[in-house]
Amino acid sequence: MKNTDIEYTTVTEIAGPLMVVESITDVAYNEIVKIRTSSGEERTGQVIEVFENKAIVQVFEGTRGLDTKHTSARFIGETMKLGVSKEIIGRVFDGMGNPLDHIPSIISEDRRDINGKPINPYAREYPQEFIQTGISTIDGLNTLVRGQKLPIFSGSGLPHNELAAQIARQAKVRGNEEKFAVVFCAMGITAEEANLFIKDFENTGSLERTVMFLNLADDPTVERIILPRMALTCAEYLAFDLDMHVLVILTDMTNYAEALREIAAAREEVPGRRGYPGYMYTDLSMIYERAGRIQQKKGSITQIPMLTMPDDDITHPIPDLTGYITEGQIVLDRGLHKKNIYPPIAVLPCLSRLMDRGIGKDRTREDHADVANQLYAAYAEGRDLRDLVAIVGEDALSERDQQFLKFADQFEQRFVAQSSHENRSIEQTLSIAWELLSALPDSELKKIDEKYIKKYHLKIKEKKTI
Repeated sequence: MKNTDIEYTTVTEIAGPLMVVESITDVAYNEIVKIRTSSGEERTGQVIEVFENKAIVQVFEGTRGLDTKHTSARFIGETMKLGVSKEIIGRVFDGMGNPLDHIPSIISEDRRDINGKPINPYAREYPQEFIQTGISTIDGLNTLVRGQKLPIFSGSGLPHNELAAQIARQAKVRGNEEKFAVVFCAMGITAEEANLFIKDFENTGSLERTVMFLNLADDPTVERIILPRMALTCAEYLAFDLDMHVLVILTDMTNYAEALREIAAAREEVPGRRGYPGYMYTDLSMIYERAGRIQQKKGSITQIPMLTMPDDDITHPIPDLTGYITEGQIVLDRGLHKKNIYPPIAVLPCLSRLMDRGIGKDRTREDHADVANQLYAAYAEGRDLRDLVAIVGEDALSERDQQFLKFADQFEQRFVAQSSHENRSIEQTLSIAWELLSALPDSELKKIDEKYIKKYHLKIKEKKTI
């Protein structure tokens, strides 16, 4: 049995967030380290690399104030764990899992390894139930399905945090009254943003079903590496032990990737694309693939990772790799934001690969798929005509083209735009869609089955006539 009382005073090097301890025995990868400073303060670290008699340790609280002469390290023989229980819902924690809400720590029913356990692919169940976010562009055109991982690609200065808070407030499973919870994980945000999130959740009452994990911009960078793993460990407990349907919101994954790059640089690793470590794809997949459903388990984990694209570049390594791992993307557009349209979701580059499995009769509504296809086609044509107008002018357009041009404007103003506190049901979203489509000639509704036109479209026209 390992002796965890040995205190090593053989710290030989300190660089950035890393510390090197030599002359060690029986030390494992990912093992937790208790570090004692010259003043007697205790810090926590984790082994990230092991050699024959040497270990590289990342220090969660940072290495400021540490020195090689008076610092000691004790390897405790276990990995990083998070205490979990039913009491965790409604609580706010920092990057180390300590309470931030001035309430005593929870009494743990169990302690779980934050690295989790891989889900056997054979045991996975295909995602196919609709989750309503109350946001028309997501529910109507890029439907979120229970067990899916659907990232949001944003840019600096765009309202992704506001959108994250709205989704956390409004998201729900339709149909049966099933237990639903939100795990909200924010990395590298400002204290002002953190306070806004907490106040928003408290004022709307959504904190009662939410677990928050917060890492501030001035907190140690290393905490951003473990924070999403803590959040997902909490989600796995709620989903697979308490049979809850859990929505995990991770913001901002760009800050997570920057932390990876910083640690890789401190370890003097050979950099990959744009300086990010070559294993970033594997690392991100270990986070994203912890979403899903498991056969014979009632609960599920759905993920919405959010990231800001540097220079609005969707080909940047972070969104590029995220797109390969996840099942689609929702893209925020700076042009729509400049028009004061919220949420500024650019419909055309968005995609939900599992949408077809989560919509239709008995899930959303029978006409949903056809309406979504028609909206997409009409808006795409209207956008193309905007480019043509810039060259030949609007007067050169035919009457038909002017109708599609007007449709694109109305679509952005009425379907895309909505208040940050407006919670639309899927029926309201589809009703708005039919009202917009009624402005087009019936002969142009080529993507909608005639039986749905008779059932829904004509009713809208009758109301307009009255």
